[in-house]
Amino acid sequence: MWQIINGLSKWLMTTRLSHDMAGGWKWGWATCETLHFIGLCLLLGSIGVLDLRMLGFAKHIPPGAIHKFVPWGVAGFAINLITGALFFIGAPFQYVKNIAFLFKLIFILIAGLNIMYFYLGGVRKQIENLGPEDTPPLGARIVSWVSIIAWFGVIYWGRMLPFVGNAF
Repeated sequence: MWQIINGLSKWLMTTRLSHDMAGGWKWGWATCETLHFIGLCLLLGSIGVLDLRMLGFAKHIPPGAIHKFVPWGVAGFAINLITGALFFIGAPFQYVKNIAFLFKLIFILIAGLNIMYFYLGGVRKQIENLGPEDTPPLGARIVSWVSIIAWFGVIYWGRMLPFVGNAF
């Protein structure tokens, strides 16, 4: 497995896009960092508010009204996915040799599985007709806790990338 990852990383470093991201385009990395932060704000600003509502905050707002902001969270995730891929392409060895990157990917996987359970496991249907002051079912509250923990794990390990290991 390591040979495949190592070979892919070597190949990526020979591409024009990798060269551009690694400094060939003067503002490439900084632009992607800015977009990555905006994507994170969109993601957490929409999904986080829904999670907090499920946990009992802002009970005067119906969960269905907050759920209308989820497409903004999806857009934020898409921005982060694209910019994250560009970071990886620009400096693949900084990521594959860093344990913080593995933990970040694990937390992204946990968050993704949690979202799948929210929609495919019927939790979304349980909350769509809740009114103001209604308490969400236990399943929705558990999904919200897992979501908050997973996204903070993603943020934490993403921020630790330069400090854990010796890749950066």
